Amino acid sequence: MFETICGLIPRDPDYDERTRRLDILKRVLEGRLYDSLPFEFHEERSAAGEYVPLRLRRPSVRYPLARIVVDDSVSLVFGDGHFPMLDSEDAAVRAALADIAKEAGLNRVMLDAVLRGSVGSVAIQLRMLRGRVFLQVLETTYLTPRWDPEEPDTLQSVTEEYKVPGRVLAAQGYTLADAASAYWFMRRWDAETETWFEPWPVGQQCVPVVDETRTVRHGLGFVPLVWIRNLPGGDRVDGACTFRPAIETAIEIDYQLSQAGRGLKYSSDPTLLVREPAAMEGELIRGGGNALVVSEKGDAKLLEINGTAAAAVIDYVRTLRELALEGVHGNRASAERLSGAQSGRALEMMNQGLVWLADNLRVSYGAGLLELARMVIRASNRYALRTHGERIPPLDPSARVGLKWPRWYSPTAEDRLRDAQTLRVLAGSGTISRETALKCIADVYDIEDAPAELARIAAERTP
Repeated sequence: MFETICGLIPRDPDYDERTRRLDILKRVLEGRLYDSLPFEFHEERSAAGEYVPLRLRRPSVRYPLARIVVDDSVSLVFGDGHFPMLDSEDAAVRAALADIAKEAGLNRVMLDAVLRGSVGSVAIQLRMLRGRVFLQVLETTYLTPRWDPEEPDTLQSVTEEYKVPGRVLAAQGYTLADAASAYWFMRRWDAETETWFEPWPVGQQCVPVVDETRTVRHGLGFVPLVWIRNLPGGDRVDGACTFRPAIETAIEIDYQLSQAGRGLKYSSDPTLLVREPAAMEGELIRGGGNALVVSEKGDAKLLEINGTAAAAVIDYVRTLRELALEGVHGNRASAERLSGAQSGRALEMMNQGLVWLADNLRVSYGAGLLELARMVIRASNRYALRTHGERIPPLDPSARVGLKWPRWYSPTAEDRLRDAQTLRVLAGSGTISRETALKCIADVYDIEDAPAELARIAAERTP
């Protein structure tokens, strides 16, 4: 059914297959997959009186399975209480990155990145304006990356190209020959500049002309974009989609629930039975508004959906949901199972599938977050950065940066007591240092700087 619906979505020959694939997956995520179907679910006949098959009707009930799976995984990766701490042995780097992350809204940016990147990939743009760091999430549907052949993990350039109505460009100050036509918009990022090009009409072959007034030279020495591939798999440009294995099942759920609702409505609106000599002719269309005409000596019976049939549909849909969530490692926890969990570890084991999905996302987006941090460090040596009105001195580009991820679920009081006892024994025996022990529980007690916390502890103990 998914391929059938995709076949009804208009295809633009000016875009490649990758652009079309990402656009369809975005439609699924946003609940717009059925927008191209020409009929509502209750429309059984066309204007010409012809029967409308189900494959051409938009379901009346839509269960947002894809969005539910993505939202659950996003909250477990970068949600409140799950965001990692940028750590470094260099105290200046650690403090500066913490301040920049707060001012730039890094938590919100990464949440948006995981959501938009669930279709396969996402890009995060780094900008320095008036000494402040700004981050912007870019969808990759119309972006084309080019990698350095000698460093395959380094971007050489990224090109953005898509169609724009002329009236939109005219509203932004462009001078166009025909504002009613569509135009190609194009810009390109490389290691030195963000190059904008003059729009040109769709359908005309021309060499893009650089727009000198809008082109910006950043001079960073690297492409100010981080390209993140969503999940292992996919290809060199895009990773695997988070919800792709569940799309077909989600469509089946939508149509089953729509059909069940349709049947219940028919049960509340019985079909009219008329006896007369005229014989029944033509195709029979089920519906409360259609009269069934039979001969004088004839008879007819129609089976109406009852409570048992409706319950069977609900059970079937519930099974489909379980299978779909299992296929994409979604959250299948129920209220009954949740009430039996006694600790954070128990919740982790109960939601092991979702934890596996979030763990894979941590690898992809964690690497992107580290790359973004390294870009900020390098940019601090070219621009005078500031946070909260204070100047940030140039940071050491050789400083190592890492991530300290919190636990999947908040520990209970018993969990914290066991952790404290364990760390006390390990630190007291000299197996680990006091700083390492403090870092193990830093996320639980909201400790941003472990060395500074140890210094405060020592100062309080000094008489």
